[in-house]
Amino acid sequence: MSRKPRIYFPGAIYHITDRGNRCAALFYDDRDRKKYLGIVEEAHSQYPFHLHSYCLMSNHIHLLLETINHHPQQIMSMINTQYAIYFNRRYEFIGHVFQGRYKASLIDSLQYFLEVSKYIHLNPVESGLALSPESYPWSSYNAYISSNHPNPLVTTEKVLFYFPEPKIENYRLFVEETKAER
Repeated sequence: MSRKPRIYFPGAIYHITDRGNRCAALFYDDRDRKKYLGIVEEAHSQYPFHLHSYCLMSNHIHLLLETINHHPQQIMSMINTQYAIYFNRRYEFIGHVFQGRYKASLIDSLQYFLEVSKYIHLNPVESGLALSPESYPWSSYNAYISSNHPNPLVTTEKVLFYFPEPKIENYRLFVEETKAER
């Protein structure tokens, strides 16, 4: 049985997730995370795209990615292939690093777009890896809330556009509001 083709058009925005094979770790240390982000940067050079948000967890990743002229399949194929080669060489493993095909949910509304950015940035907090989203170093959150943490991989303008001035503070409030405050 063949897979359903993914919906693609230039400017499509996706919440992309990928998990380690059998839910195993994708990243054992900061060197692995830096390598992954370096590969994302290489993919960005070869297949330009906008990365609005990301988070690298121990056994999975989240990307909020907007295409320009390349299908996400090309982008993710490069990222996953290059990272799998690196990972298997470094740890002397054989076989699949990622569990099946990456997931790509098409973002079809402004509310969904903003909620996915929030979800990605809260993932380490919800998982108990960090007390606050800004204390987790392997997400794009600090690129949004601090001018001291510029991140050339991340495009913050589109998300921040939808918040009133002061945009950064209002985005922070949006992300960090507790469920009790909603």
